[in-house]
Amino acid sequence: MKTTLVIGASTNIERYSNKCIKLLKEHKIKTYAIGNKEGTAYTVNIETGFPHYTDINTVAIYVSPKNQKSYYDYLISLKPQRILFPPGTENPEFEIKARANGIITEQACPLVMLNVGTY
Repeated sequence: MKTTLVIGASTNIERYSNKCIKLLKEHKIKTYAIGNKEGTAYTVNIETGFPHYTDINTVAIYVSPKNQKSYYDYLISLKPQRILFPPGTENPEFEIKARANGIITEQACPLVMLNVGTY
C-alpha cells in the first residue's frame, strides 16, 4: 500500500487538507499528517515538527509556497516518490530541488485524482 503524507493538515473540516485526509482514508490509503497544531482528522494523528517516516510514497502539500521553504530539506530527506502541489501551492523553486533529487513533482489536486481514480 502506498503511503501519503499531508503537509498543512488541519482538524477544520472546511480545509482542503482535511478533505484530502478524509478521501485518503476512504480509499484505504495509509496516511500521515503534519500541521501547525496537533489534533486528529479522520483517525489520523496530526503531528507537528519534522517526524521521521520511512515509507512515504506521496506528499500532498497544503501550505503556501513561502511557507514551504522550511520543509524543503525535510521532505527531500524522506525520499518520497512524488510530491503533489494542489492549486495555490505551486512552487517552481521547490519543484526544481525535488526533481534534482529524483522526486516526481505534479501540479495536481489530490482530491480530484482520488475521485477520478488517477491517484
